[in-house]
Amino acid sequence: MPWSNQGGGPSGGPWGQGPKRPSGPSGGGTPPDLEEIIRQAQDKLRDVFGGGRGGRGSGTSGSGLGGKAVWLAVLVAVGVVWGMNSFYRVQPDEAGVVLRFGKYDRTTGPGLHFAFWPIETVERPKIEKENKLSFGGTNDESLMLAGDQNIVDIKFTVLWRIRDPKEYLFDVRDPEALARMVAESAMREVVGRTPAEEIRTRGRVKAQEEVRQLIQQTLDGYKAGIQITSVQLEKADPPPQVLDAFEEVQRAEQNQNKFIREAERYRNRVLGEARGRAAQIIEQAKAYKAKVVAEAQGEAARFEQVLEEYRKAPEVTRKRIYIETLEKVMGKASKFILDGEKGGSVIPYLPLDRLGGAMSGQSQKTQGRIGQ
Repeated sequence: MPWSNQGGGPSGGPWGQGPKRPSGPSGGGTPPDLEEIIRQAQDKLRDVFGGGRGGRGSGTSGSGLGGKAVWLAVLVAVGVVWGMNSFYRVQPDEAGVVLRFGKYDRTTGPGLHFAFWPIETVERPKIEKENKLSFGGTNDESLMLAGDQNIVDIKFTVLWRIRDPKEYLFDVRDPEALARMVAESAMREVVGRTPAEEIRTRGRVKAQEEVRQLIQQTLDGYKAGIQITSVQLEKADPPPQVLDAFEEVQRAEQNQNKFIREAERYRNRVLGEARGRAAQIIEQAKAYKAKVVAEAQGEAARFEQVLEEYRKAPEVTRKRIYIETLEKVMGKASKFILDGEKGGSVIPYLPLDRLGGAMSGQSQKTQGRIGQ
């Protein structure tokens, strides 16, 4: 309450005189009234929070109500801020890591949770997000030495996600940088013990799996809390400086393989024909064998029949055999019939050997005409 002259007399305060007020616009040298300033500020706060501005007689009660309203508003604001920081929501692809005084306390799953702020704070790393590391953008990073002392231009990607939020946040300072260094080192190690031709062609899948296992094993040793999901070897080519020569070598190897395949086809064809002819000759031999054996068996059976008949009538059989033999022999011989009376002394001069040949040829011609 200001010390004013309420009784209208010359001495209004307990000391007989109140503070002097400025009499002019300049205010003179009198300092401002501190209580008046406080009262005006309280009136303004009451206006802001819905309280009316009272007169001088109700200044004390108004000041008390205004102070309570201010403190209530402050408490409400503090409560709202505290509630907003204490209640938190974890998304389905996140994990809530609660820290108490900056130290790990617990891990919460998806949903709405409570942490006593500011004593407890929350980190929410995305554990389901698949992160990607790409390698091979620069020459220093992509050129690697293979097991056969050849240089290979490698480009690959590594996919990873957070497996353990606690290890990921607290056990390693920079997990992503660690994963990058470990991945590059693992790829260089696998390429360094594999021939260049194998890493370019048939050994790609095997190399990818070996790199993934090596990265995972190393990160587990560091307790990085990272799970390597896959490694994709996108490119494994010779360096650009020798690419033309390498392509020329590849074309030569393709031509070599082409000639080898053609030679193999020719060999298979010749071998097939030879095997076919051999099988044919074998079959003919078997057939000839069967024919000869059958003829021999027939001859033997016929001889046995003749022998049996000979035993029954030896003279008749002997005579028949003799006649049949003469028939075979005389049937093939050339015969000359000369009349002794007319021939006379001409016989010694006849060229019988030539006549035999001429007559044989004439006989053959005659038989040919008869056949036609």
